[in-house]
Amino acid sequence: MNKNIIIHPEALTALKNYKLPPCPLPFGQVIAPIMLICDHQNGAWGKMEIFPYGPIPLAPTAKVFHYAQEIFEGMKAYKHSDGHSWLFRAEKNMARFNLSSERMAIPTVPEEMFMEAVETVSALCLEHTPSESGHSLYLRPFSMATEENLGVKPSNSYKFIVIASPSGAYFNKDSVPVFVEQVYTRACHGGIGNAKTGGNYAASLKAANVAKKAGHLMTLWLDAYEKRYIEELSGMNFFCVIKGELVTPKLNDTILDGITRDSLIELAKREAYKVREERLDIHELFKLIESGDCTEAFACGTAAIISPIECLGIESGHNYKFKYPIGPVAQKLRALLLDIQEGRREGPKGWMKKVERRF
Repeated sequence: MNKNIIIHPEALTALKNYKLPPCPLPFGQVIAPIMLICDHQNGAWGKMEIFPYGPIPLAPTAKVFHYAQEIFEGMKAYKHSDGHSWLFRAEKNMARFNLSSERMAIPTVPEEMFMEAVETVSALCLEHTPSESGHSLYLRPFSMATEENLGVKPSNSYKFIVIASPSGAYFNKDSVPVFVEQVYTRACHGGIGNAKTGGNYAASLKAANVAKKAGHLMTLWLDAYEKRYIEELSGMNFFCVIKGELVTPKLNDTILDGITRDSLIELAKREAYKVREERLDIHELFKLIESGDCTEAFACGTAAIISPIECLGIESGHNYKFKYPIGPVAQKLRALLLDIQEGRREGPKGWMKKVERRF
């Protein structure tokens, strides 16, 4: 038994009685029956505890409701043929979690505590982690402000929570149409664009409705000042292939430092692709698509892994269609990454972490 974490008997009962629905599973809709909670009070994190999954009692004046002081991560555990769960690049998630915490004035979580939390939830949910290809245990660690008053200041109390979702593919389409947002702004320099906080996603929702009405599934964001340079999609990073080279926007403080993005860049270089990280002008990209020099594009992120992009649509109704709606580069990189994540191929050192069975 883990001495650092209290596991309540009711949580073990909930796990025992839980029945995983048959695959294929939707993304993020099936929730594992347990959750880990830890409170931060008087300047320190307390004991981590495992409870049955359920509502969290919070006062209506909790600061998270009024001033959006919260952050989260998305990460995955994969069930390999050896019967163990394996976490993919969890240390990168931990580092980004704390970067987001610092930006949102939330106490950081010590590395050992964060890793112990996600490994414990993964270990307890092992029997409920799907092993089918394309499926995983999606882990959602998050922190939020809980102080009960309406003063505008950082909270003096917080909760750190980890929940999990046995999940399948994020999209049920092989290729997705994307709408280029040229009116609204998601992030600007000096803001919170590179922090994984709910406000970033809330800022994208009105534009998501516009995109949906236009028949598109995702929004592609441009820079806040000129509405010219590609940044990212609402929840994913952007890649395209130009004359056989892989191109992605260069990171800045308005773009989330995607772990899947970083992984694909490394894998692409290993496969001898030339990779360019640079400012990418949307108008130049339109010309390259029409000339045939830009042959494919894809979105990438933890939830979706890789989603090929069928076309880029604009407000006039015109769609810039890629030569390959499901491109060969996207297919190859997705297969390589999934092989590593699902244990069929050895990846770069340290990418996969075995979760020991400690219960």
